[in-house]
Amino acid sequence: MPDPISDAARLSVAPMMDWTDRNCRRFHRLMSRRALLYTEMVTAPAIIHGDRPRLLDHDAAEHPVALQLGGSDPAELAQATRLAAPWGYDEINLNCGCPSDRVQSGAFGAILMTTPQVVADCVAAMQDASAVPVTVKCRIGVDDQQAEQVLPEFLDMLQRTGIRRVTIHARKAWLKGLSPKENREVPPLDYPLVHAMKAQFPALHLSINGGIATLDQARDQLAVMDGAMIGRAAYHEPWNILGGADALWGDVPPFAAPAEVAVAMRPIIVDHIAKGGRLHQFTRHMLGLFHGQPGARAWKRTLSEGASKGGIEVYDAALAQVTEAALA
Repeated sequence: MPDPISDAARLSVAPMMDWTDRNCRRFHRLMSRRALLYTEMVTAPAIIHGDRPRLLDHDAAEHPVALQLGGSDPAELAQATRLAAPWGYDEINLNCGCPSDRVQSGAFGAILMTTPQVVADCVAAMQDASAVPVTVKCRIGVDDQQAEQVLPEFLDMLQRTGIRRVTIHARKAWLKGLSPKENREVPPLDYPLVHAMKAQFPALHLSINGGIATLDQARDQLAVMDGAMIGRAAYHEPWNILGGADALWGDVPPFAAPAEVAVAMRPIIVDHIAKGGRLHQFTRHMLGLFHGQPGARAWKRTLSEGASKGGIEVYDAALAQVTEAALA
């Protein structure tokens, strides 16, 4: 099937548990009109049995936006894909890369790389249930697997299912002995292997993830790869990553400075509070907006200390401190 958002995948913000919720994505979208945004991983059983509006609701302004699913049962994943369809996500992504113990106990995430036929069955079931592209996010391998053998075999299998787009985290996942945090940092990055996969599978749209901390590094990767996915850096330094991201498509970014983003966010936050939301549900994702800028520490401190109990006046006070620092 056609993949209308492959161009958006030129730069994407990684799915990150507890971070890339709908409020975070609304904030990120304000800075980049073009980048592809991902939800947190949502398990297929949660969609089938849980509160679907709470799990799947999002603002129309977030598009292009992809839903990442976790699971290892083809029937469950197909059902979850069908149930999620009315929410209108632009892509459904299967998580084959998360190394957490909770995910392993459910036999999905990175451990799926040890059972490629299960992945093929899951992908086929999801594709049958989906009107939008199904994609996969994976690692280069797990534990003692020989990544240079396993990864091309895995990609070949995916290509034969009809998958057109894959994101590869350029590290192994060590399911035994490393925590999820350590799995994001300890296993060495193998960019050359992922680059070799692009040469070996030219028909696949391949994005690279892992260790990309600046927009310049993403641009360097795009000289070889079809896409670059950025995780923690996009969250902790959102302006430094997303503020200039649209230039990757030759577009003029929507804002010239992070203070303009903060001002533009204000009516969105006011509306959120008026509907019963709380200030910190947005501002917890915005603490790094002024990273490296004058007043960044005061902005972060004011919001960290006051947003859980205060209203828009706390936000205004934080923004005033940044403005004063910039003029000093």
